[in-house]
Amino acid sequence: MSETTESQTPVGDTSAAPGVTPDAPRVSVIIPHLNTPDVLAVCLTSVAGQHLDHGHAEIIVVDNGSKVSMDQVKADFPAVRFLLEPQPGPGLARNRGIAAARASVLVFIDADCRAEAGWLQAAVDAVEADPERAVIGGDVRIDVRDESRLTDIEAYEAVFGFRQQLYIEKKNFSGAGNLAIAAHIHGRVGPFCGIEKAEDLDWGLRAHAAGYPPRYVPAMRIYHPARPDFAALQRKWERHIGHEFHDHKAAGRPMLIWHARAAAMIASIPVDGVRLITSDRLSGVGNRLKGLAVLARIRIYRAAEMLRLAGQRGDASKVDSWNRQ
Repeated sequence: MSETTESQTPVGDTSAAPGVTPDAPRVSVIIPHLNTPDVLAVCLTSVAGQHLDHGHAEIIVVDNGSKVSMDQVKADFPAVRFLLEPQPGPGLARNRGIAAARASVLVFIDADCRAEAGWLQAAVDAVEADPERAVIGGDVRIDVRDESRLTDIEAYEAVFGFRQQLYIEKKNFSGAGNLAIAAHIHGRVGPFCGIEKAEDLDWGLRAHAAGYPPRYVPAMRIYHPARPDFAALQRKWERHIGHEFHDHKAAGRPMLIWHARAAAMIASIPVDGVRLITSDRLSGVGNRLKGLAVLARIRIYRAAEMLRLAGQRGDASKVDSWNRQ
């Protein structure tokens, strides 16, 4: 059963583009959400404040089973459509939003992100420039509190948290937290999967295989907060490694390859240490030293987690923990 508050959110001029009916939104912005209404309010403020050169946007929030009250954020944003997807997983929440969307351009942002001015216009322009094949990913930066004195996790994630350009240009997918597509492409590629896989990687690779390669648009920029502590960073990688291990076993690949990847994780520390030190996303010796310390620590942890899974019987991964804590 779905819960919905029906209305539109004007973003920019409400005059229609040629060939579009006056009341139809030019773009649908879809936001999956779970248990963070205060953070969602920041996201909605940034999205509702976007401007389009013509047309308007609808904003759709799909709650994925929050255990906290949504009453205040609904009251503060009466023009936003709020839906419910009870099955766990951000991919399934996005599918629910897509089913309700009315625009030919779909843009996705995560509830814990803040959109930079011009983000939505850049996304819409990129999709409308190539509507038959458009799968667009944007830049994701860390939303830091003090650029001169980063926390340890901020310093690390400023460089390695969201490597969107690398994902798009080398690995053929975009993170779904900053993604724009032509609506018809979702119908051709199929829905996002549930929590059993990394849904953005899975969907992106299917889209690429179907003839819809992603394109990187740096002007489509959002900001994501750094994880609050090292434990949160560990949980992120436990989920990712669990997905990768599941895929490795499902493909019947030798465990020797998995062990080699764990060893390569340790070997990557000095290589990526140089990348961090020379990155233009960090300033100051102190910030670089903080980032290096977290880089070494998390790579060692990732290698250990890979070996832990390899030594366990049955499914010892934590891929199903999303939305169940």
